[in-house]
Parts: sequence; C-alpha cells; structure tokens
Amino acid sequence: MMLNTEMTPDANAAAQDYLNGFIDEKTTADFLCQSVRTIQKWRVTGYGPKFYKSGRSVRYRRSDLLEWANSRRHGSTSSYSAA
Repeated sequence: MMLNTEMTPDANAAAQDYLNGFIDEKTTADFLCQSVRTIQKWRVTGYGPKFYKSGRSVRYRRSDLLEWANSRRHGSTSSYSAA
C-alpha cells in the first residue's frame, strides 16, 4: 500500500494558517516546554523568539517559534558553540 504524502491545497492553506496564527505566552511556553516566567525573561533580555506586542498584549507565531527553536538545534554537546 502506498501512502499519499502530498498535501492538498486546502490542507496546505490550513497548515499555513496554523503556523501563522497568533498565540499567547502561556501557549508559547507550552509549545517550547518552558515556563511562562522563562518566556517573559527571554523577552526582556532579547534572547527569546520574535514576538508581537499591541498595547499590553504579547503574541507569538508558531512559525517564528519553530524557526527560533531550529536555530538552536545541535548534533552533540561537542559541536555546541556558545558564541
């Protein structure tokens, strides 16, 4: 049996909507397996992922979170560079 791994245009659009939708910091913390306080500290220090702010509301996009997390991916501790 052969599996069809191609996405239909509707499924692709739904996936893009999911990745580009805004989420709050609690959902962001869950997404990154961190505490809300850690996400807040990262935002203050500039370490964390890109975020959007309108008034007091802080939001993130899943696509930005994935990009940020992937940029911190390492193959081993010996290949890690703390530059």
